[in-house]
Amino acid sequence: MMHTVVGWHVELEFTEDDDQHTRAVAMVRLPDGSEVRAHGRASRHRVDSNQPRVGEEIAGARALNELAMQLLTKAHEEIDADSGRTSHPIHA
Repeated sequence: MMHTVVGWHVELEFTEDDDQHTRAVAMVRLPDGSEVRAHGRASRHRVDSNQPRVGEEIAGARALNELAMQLLTKAHEEIDADSGRTSHPIHA
């Protein structure tokens, strides 16, 4: 039996609005050509030290979490469309 390996590449892009706010955009291009995008944000409290990497990690994690939820919703909708019935929600 032959197995086909499929790979997804997730892209993360970060923007620092200032030294206290970091934004992240996560995007995955699926084999059918569709793209799913999600956003995350992090804010540094003014008394915390300036650690841009930490802001990226938090904003990136939030964007990836949102991306995961969008992919679960997309899969759930495709299951319903294919089966012609309402299925049980998919939980992370």
